[in-house]
Amino acid sequence: MSQHDPKDSDLIRKMGEDADMASHTRNWFNASCKYNYSYNFKWMGRPVIQFPQDIAATQEIIWDTRPDLIIETGIAHGGSLIFSASMLELLGNDGQVLGVDIEIRPHNRTAIEEHPMFKRISMIEGSSIDDGIADQVRKHAEGKERVMVILDSNHTHEHVLRELELYSSLVTKGCYLIVFDTVVEDMPADFFPDRPWGPGDNPKTAAHQFLKSNSRFEIDREIHDKLQITVAPDGYLKCIAD
Repeated sequence: MSQHDPKDSDLIRKMGEDADMASHTRNWFNASCKYNYSYNFKWMGRPVIQFPQDIAATQEIIWDTRPDLIIETGIAHGGSLIFSASMLELLGNDGQVLGVDIEIRPHNRTAIEEHPMFKRISMIEGSSIDDGIADQVRKHAEGKERVMVILDSNHTHEHVLRELELYSSLVTKGCYLIVFDTVVEDMPADFFPDRPWGPGDNPKTAAHQFLKSNSRFEIDREIHDKLQITVAPDGYLKCIAD
């Protein structure tokens, strides 16, 4: 703890090791999901479909790492794109946001394009694991010095692992690769009766497999320890090498 940063890393670590707190947090998280808790929030008028804690953590990362390109897979209503663009606007750099989604519904596209933050946003419609789409994304990243990637589309192990293989190389040293919805691994299987993902087949299993063969990234465990409530346990990956 210091006068410049009041957080206490030792207390954060101890909180992360507190099994009782973890149990209470998991119970609260699962209960909140029954009410679609993450659907209750907007960012600058657009549904962001995220837990506020993860929004806060992503804000800290963007502010600290100052990327000039943020690549996001999964667009939905566009709230996350608007959020990232607004953070880059606050930074005052020339940063851009690129969103990729297999389907951008017309009403969502119109709302995003009419938003004041659209000046920093580009969108590509198509599967994020299609080689042709990946080639387009790489072209956007050419010449960028600081690149961040956020994965939040299809949550199956196979899909996320392929996204990691395609886009992790674009993340620059010191920046982050965020894999959202790793929490699926820790939730009851009956939460996903109509989904192709669930415990054993989800973003966390993909991230763990990816990390076994990629030494450029490490899990930033302090983020999870301090958030407690998060959809991305083990999903905040920091790039530690060129």
